[in-house]
Amino acid sequence: MSAGVIRVDAPRAGVKGPGAAAWLAARGLPVPASPNTWLALPDSGVIGRLAYTEFFVEGDTAIALERDALDAPAGVYPVLRRDLGLVLSGEHALDVLAQTCNVHFAALDLDARPLVMTSMVGVSVLVIPERRADSIAYRIWCDPTYGAYLHRTLHSIATEEDGGHVHARPASVSTSSGGGP
Repeated sequence: MSAGVIRVDAPRAGVKGPGAAAWLAARGLPVPASPNTWLALPDSGVIGRLAYTEFFVEGDTAIALERDALDAPAGVYPVLRRDLGLVLSGEHALDVLAQTCNVHFAALDLDARPLVMTSMVGVSVLVIPERRADSIAYRIWCDPTYGAYLHRTLHSIATEEDGGHVHARPASVSTSSGGGP
């Protein structure tokens, strides 16, 4: 597979506040230890720590989390997450990233499970690089108003990198890291 980008429709939710980490842990969720890191969830989802007190969740867990956050105790505040999700994968994925973003993703320590907040072709994004059985995939989220533009642009560059053939990994493929929790 050279490079491919697909849209991922999955539930997303967020919480923030001084009590957010403890509230998530009390709900049985793994809580990333430091900002700008992530962990896999059992439902093939992810939980990312965006700052000391803000968290992003994607996957089936997000459905109950979003509902329960409305009645959370003081110090835990819901964050509406309607991000557009994409997955960029394939042997030329790094080439696509190099043309669209100033982060040198090849230099990241994937064992540290980095969550990168950056700009990609002028769009603010969250990016999680993750090991899969046979490659590295890049999960990307952005504001949905820029989603079509970002998807179209990444698809166009991926097509160029592959000589006109785009291969996409189905969204149902496991998102857990080969060295996962």
